[in-house]
Amino acid sequence: MAQAQSASQPAAQAQLPFLLQPWTGPHGGVPPWDKVQPEQFPPAFEVAFADLRAEIRAIANNPAAPSFDNVIGALESSGQGLDQVSGMFNLMTSNMNSPAYQELDRDWSPKFAALYDEISMDPKLFARIDALYQARASLKLNPMQIRLLERTHDSMVRSGAKLNDADKAALAGINQELAVLFTDFNQRLLRDEETSLPATEAQMKGVPDGVKSAARAAADERKQAGYAIVNTRSAVDPILTFADDRALREKVWRAFVNRGDNGDGNDTNAVIEKIVKLRAERAKLLGFPTHANLRMADTMAKDPVRAEALMMRVWGPAVARVGEEVADMEKIAGHSIEPWDYLYYAEKVRKARYDLSEAETKPYFELNNMIEASYWAAGQLYGLEFKEVTGTIPVFHPDVRVYEVTRGGKHVGLFYRDDFARSGKRSGAWMTTYRSQRLFPVPQTVLASNNNNFAKPGANEPVLISYDDAETLFHEFGHAIHYLLQHVTYPGLAHTPRDFVEYPSQVNENWLLTREVLDKFARHYKTGEPMPKALVDKIEKAQAFNQGYKTVSYLSSAIVDMKLHLLPGGVVNPDAFERDTLAAIGMPKQIVMRHRLPQFSHLFSGDSYSAGYYSYLWSETMDADTWAAFEESGSVWNKGVADRFRTILLSTGNETDRADAYREFRGRDPDVKALLKKRGFPTDGAAK
Repeated sequence: MAQAQSASQPAAQAQLPFLLQPWTGPHGGVPPWDKVQPEQFPPAFEVAFADLRAEIRAIANNPAAPSFDNVIGALESSGQGLDQVSGMFNLMTSNMNSPAYQELDRDWSPKFAALYDEISMDPKLFARIDALYQARASLKLNPMQIRLLERTHDSMVRSGAKLNDADKAALAGINQELAVLFTDFNQRLLRDEETSLPATEAQMKGVPDGVKSAARAAADERKQAGYAIVNTRSAVDPILTFADDRALREKVWRAFVNRGDNGDGNDTNAVIEKIVKLRAERAKLLGFPTHANLRMADTMAKDPVRAEALMMRVWGPAVARVGEEVADMEKIAGHSIEPWDYLYYAEKVRKARYDLSEAETKPYFELNNMIEASYWAAGQLYGLEFKEVTGTIPVFHPDVRVYEVTRGGKHVGLFYRDDFARSGKRSGAWMTTYRSQRLFPVPQTVLASNNNNFAKPGANEPVLISYDDAETLFHEFGHAIHYLLQHVTYPGLAHTPRDFVEYPSQVNENWLLTREVLDKFARHYKTGEPMPKALVDKIEKAQAFNQGYKTVSYLSSAIVDMKLHLLPGGVVNPDAFERDTLAAIGMPKQIVMRHRLPQFSHLFSGDSYSAGYYSYLWSETMDADTWAAFEESGSVWNKGVADRFRTILLSTGNETDRADAYREFRGRDPDVKALLKKRGFPTDGAAK
């Protein structure tokens, strides 16, 4: 169903609830974020639900013979009001999640699930779609229309359209129960992430001033003395990297890795047990052996076996590299390495081996400079230009900045960025759209956003971020580039498979460490001097450093995700399953999963990444191979390669099969050797 800035009929515009009124302002209208309140959502939802139901009834009961226009075209035009208000709601629950929004989320998430099931399982609607599907070869449709028809049909089948009435009722019940559980999981985790640990000046010895400043600001916000270390990755990792106090590191590490796993009111294990079991029951109802098979039916990998084969191909070299990294650290530490020691002593090894430390590089990664670097690179590659218009466009929080995006002098969209952590905002970094580009039923431009959780410093202090944070910034901006360059006709062909989604963002990370970006934008926050060539050289030499740790922490999470969702019955004790699975694959004892099951929001705050966390590796295989294409051209700024990447892969949404599109771009399937080489792992015997 289409996303739009104006609400659909039959509700009269003059009587529409506020959140369903057409957006006003420039560029086709913008969300009135400064006027949005929690109590405005229920009346808007009620009208939008009624409007969508009326639209679906009109399509299903149309006495005219089914045609592409009166069925598929009509579906693509439907639900504009609900898309508008639900998009706003999703943003508020991610970024401004007050108790009022949490209560709304609990109340309305099962109602949304019920509505979408009602549509997917409507027998009259499916009969009209199925009639077109069976006759598609004779309908004189263009390839894009055929693809949209086939994908619409297949999606409805996977959503239960062919089930009998009893099974449809059972499936609807499962989906509604899951919707409640997803919200419950998310809110429990959010409460755990809003906790903090106190620290004294003595305990913070070794921690850089910028990190201390952010911890002091967090303490001030909580009206505490000293320092407060918030239980989120962006606050925890710098402590684990720099704090000399080993006891503090252990305390912070334990609090972080045990989020959702403390046996208290925020414990998520029982919620996970229910989710996994219900997913298995749903897969069986829909004719799939496991939830993983169901989720992967519409991916590039298609089959869990292919995803597991790629993961295990990389797992062995990664574990071997961890052994080497640990041996190097133990020579310096003089004792065995525990998980809360890894980042600390890795930093010592980096300093010894490359004469390079994060404290040395961080003064050159000032946030505003890195933002400008990302925009400049997008301009060089794709012709995108960014002009800040903050203050002229409504925002939902004073920290949010807004940019108008143009290409060749033509308006492309608006880009919002929300960079700082705060209470009520979920952890991590992500990209979203408030409105997506499309040409049908009427043209509209994109409203995109990036959301980060950088630690906000004290007043008038610079925001210095680590190289990893700068890489995250480029990653999320790569998602935004993907949507800003999109040029699709039908909204139903805008969304790519899960294991393609991370590909454009991972490709974009590569330009961060190019000499051009570092020379122009990696400037010392005090002197303005560019990063010295000697330091740039050291960074380049250290690119593959600590890849054992990074790969194992990620891959262990992806492997556990897949094996969990390959359980046919879905009966599981999360803690025991995690422990036993990691033991079976030889998880190094010095490392913990990047996302342990009790806090794995990718999997349990919704379905989207379940049995799909492997997709980062699948996408990175294409990313490494794509970067090799740029390198092989003689310049990583090669406009010819960038234009082909943009026109074949970035702008086309899902209008063609993504594997076919990749082969058109590269002339072959991606080669895993490029990924292994990029991570500094042996490539001997690597299969394509």
